[in-house]
Amino acid sequence: MAQHELELHNDRRETRTERMDRNWNELLQELRVTQTGVQILTGFLLTVPFQQRFGDLDEFQRAVYLVLVALALVTTGLITAPVSLHRILFRKGLKPELVEWGDRLARAGLAFLALVLTGAALLLFDFVVDRTAGYVAGGATLLFLGVIWLVVPLLEARKAHGSDDPDERGAGIDD
Repeated sequence: MAQHELELHNDRRETRTERMDRNWNELLQELRVTQTGVQILTGFLLTVPFQQRFGDLDEFQRAVYLVLVALALVTTGLITAPVSLHRILFRKGLKPELVEWGDRLARAGLAFLALVLTGAALLLFDFVVDRTAGYVAGGATLLFLGVIWLVVPLLEARKAHGSDDPDERGAGIDD
């Protein structure tokens, strides 16, 4: 392999194609973890109306429930969309585009998943305790997910980019 075909990227010596293959495989691993949970959650939400106490929900709770079903369906679509994208783009020489769109869809899926989890906490606490508890639980869930899924990774990225020491940056771990 010619030297100019290799890229030095986070201490990895790999071609762009190798990097795209690795990034795609890493994305698939992340999606496997997420897909199962999203599909179980969506399936559960779809069975709720068939439970005896569903009739006990007030108008607000029914509206929240219907929004949750819609969000869960969108989330499922976003998290599984990279599979369809791969099937359509397979063997067309578009791996970089596949990785880019897969990343975008996964990020959007995680954002919608945060909304579904927030709404589920809201609905459950509202039904079991009261509306105030529902708002508190929903808000706490959204805050927790925002911190652990967004703030912590952004802080780590900022810290890594600000350091000249490869050991502090975690060079070679990702990307």
